[in-house]
Amino acid sequence: MSRGVLRWPDRRLRTPAAPVPAITEETRAIWDKMIAVMEAMPGVGLAAVQLGVMQRLAVVDASRERGQAVRMANPEVIHASTRLREHEEASPCLPGVSARLKRPRAVTVRFQNADGAVEERDFVGLWATSVQHQIDHLDGRMYFHRLSRVKRQMLLKRAARAGAVA
Repeated sequence: MSRGVLRWPDRRLRTPAAPVPAITEETRAIWDKMIAVMEAMPGVGLAAVQLGVMQRLAVVDASRERGQAVRMANPEVIHASTRLREHEEASPCLPGVSARLKRPRAVTVRFQNADGAVEERDFVGLWATSVQHQIDHLDGRMYFHRLSRVKRQMLLKRAARAGAVA
């Protein structure tokens, strides 16, 4: 279920999002919509740019029981472990295809939380992978940009054949 999710190659998916100057009721409403879309997919994270909202907002919920979404404004990785974790990544922006990527197994992220306070939080495992994936979206990058040129071209051709490219 796309629920308003942009499809590759929409230019907004290649455009860095603008910093969020303050947490407002509008910001909280955007987060709520993002969580609803993420849960409907179901997914473990979503960046505002995936919905066409060009603000540095992300939500992540890699919990088993769900309902543990972390709302982040202006997230940035301030520390990444040298130990890598491999995971199959995908995006509703390019449905039907995925790729195995290696990312740092753990990261420390600084962000503004729902109260507007600056918070630093450690994320490990799938949480860390999802946070990094969302930050890539906020920077105008898709997960497949981390692949070699040849693998990226193969993935995009496969997606085009499957009708996943807008």
